[in-house]
Amino acid sequence: MSIQRAAVLGSGSWGTAFAKVLADAGTPSVTVWSRRPELAAAIRDEHHNPDYLPAMWLPDAVTATSDAFEAIDGADLVVLAVPSQTLRANLAAWNGAIGADATLVSLMKGIELDTLKRMSEVIVEVADVEPDRVAVVTGPNLAPEIAAEQIAGTVVACRDIGRAELVQRAISTRYLRPYTNDDVVGCELGGAVKNAIALAYGMASALGFGDNTKATLITRGLAETARLGAALGANPMTFAGLAGLGDLIATCSSPLSRNRSFGERLGRGETLEQAQAATRQTAEGVKSCLSIRDLAHSVGVEMPITEQVEQVCHEGVDPLKALAALMARETKPERPGVPSSTGQ
Repeated sequence: MSIQRAAVLGSGSWGTAFAKVLADAGTPSVTVWSRRPELAAAIRDEHHNPDYLPAMWLPDAVTATSDAFEAIDGADLVVLAVPSQTLRANLAAWNGAIGADATLVSLMKGIELDTLKRMSEVIVEVADVEPDRVAVVTGPNLAPEIAAEQIAGTVVACRDIGRAELVQRAISTRYLRPYTNDDVVGCELGGAVKNAIALAYGMASALGFGDNTKATLITRGLAETARLGAALGANPMTFAGLAGLGDLIATCSSPLSRNRSFGERLGRGETLEQAQAATRQTAEGVKSCLSIRDLAHSVGVEMPITEQVEQVCHEGVDPLKALAALMARETKPERPGVPSSTGQ
């Protein structure tokens, strides 16, 4: 069995690059949905996305439309690539158009505000589908590098491994190597939390801190991600892989990362509003740090880096003071369960 027709709902950088991947891997028909008719026309008629990936030329198998129902019609793979906080409203508008056995793929990395649901959980609820039909693609996949066909790995997570393998075959190219995983919870948490950690990394970079600081943020950021994952039933080994450490390193260290770049603006003293005005694309961590913090509180997990990022983004705390607050926390063993001299 193979994918014959795919719909990619969202024409940002990653959605457009993913459409190219599908076509390069052999999908005969790939339709991108863009909410803006002029961008859909450029993708359809000129085979490139001038707003997000102007240097990338799309294969002939890729077309585009501003009519979501036209894109979805007959698709056996429906890829969701919209900003995470808009997923519920968009998917509700498309409800009923998705085929009865179509596989739904989430490219989104966030936790929904208010409900504190992962993106796959929102898809299951709104589209009224079984969880086994929803796959998540995540990992160190910076869209401009994928568009340039630079070698990368990624993870396809799904409770139904047969369906994960179907998606794996549909995106396997000479430059993108996908692996399967049945830990949807862990893969989604890794993709969501790393955005908040990358904001902190960007702030530290702009403030002039060096590699020791940055390495500490990455490793302690991974630790708090793993703590949250353990509380929610994730496999701890997931966080040592592409969906955890791999994605975290790429998002923190690359100047192509929206969240790192946004954090740098905050570290240079820009307000949240100034940074948002200067950034054309969505930095998911800015909103998700709120929902991740609340999710952690709901299961009694400490996430100090995420909490300080939220303080900077939404409470107006100075980034340097936020870093000082992290350093002022009570000292403790590196790993939970290791005894201390006080017996705690």
